Amino acid sequence: MRKQGTIARWDAGRGFGFIRGQTAGADVFFHLRDLRGGLQPREGMIVSFEEIHVGGKGPRAMAVEAMDAGPDPAKDRASSRSPARSRPENRDAVRRMRPRRKTAAQAPGPGFGSLLIVGTAYGGLLLWAVWQSLLPWWVLPASFMLSLLTFWMYWVDKRAAQTGQWRTPESTLQLLALAGGWPGAWLAQQVLRHKSSKPSFQLVYWLMVLAHGFFLGAWLFWPPLRAALLAWR
Repeated sequence: MRKQGTIARWDAGRGFGFIRGQTAGADVFFHLRDLRGGLQPREGMIVSFEEIHVGGKGPRAMAVEAMDAGPDPAKDRASSRSPARSRPENRDAVRRMRPRRKTAAQAPGPGFGSLLIVGTAYGGLLLWAVWQSLLPWWVLPASFMLSLLTFWMYWVDKRAAQTGQWRTPESTLQLLALAGGWPGAWLAQQVLRHKSSKPSFQLVYWLMVLAHGFFLGAWLFWPPLRAALLAWR
């Protein structure tokens, strides 16, 4: 009558082991030559066997055949070392966790089209103010040079950030925008992708743009203020 048990011990170097039966009792000895079907025994494998007793020695298993291979420690170790490769859903999770590269369409703030429209309107306003003698003529070239200077300062700051050199203070960049270099700052943010994704800097920058527009508008369209400032000067 065949019995069932689990391989409790196996010595591959010496070619023998012991099977623990389903009922209480001594472990059953078996030898490599007692295996059938090219069985590769390992601990934890469920097998069937025929039990015999030879000359007062302990029980011995003959015709040992595998019934359930049981857990394979080598495969378990391999899967634990590379869970991402064994599970496709893990690869998807890793891809979702990786930061995506920011494209031009994802860049914050208005784009070149808005800059062109607003910049043209701003230049037209300054030209009209000079034509009406509300501003001196040198304001036009000074405004252009100030935007160039602001763009250059952004470029210098970005290069310093990339090379680990001394950075330009953010307050300097913001004051240049307030003084009238905000178009150059806007262009630098779009072209150089510098300071364009920092919310705190963007908030202060647009406050500087609004403040510049407010003071310019007050000077051009509020004669009492303009008269008071000219009299004070």
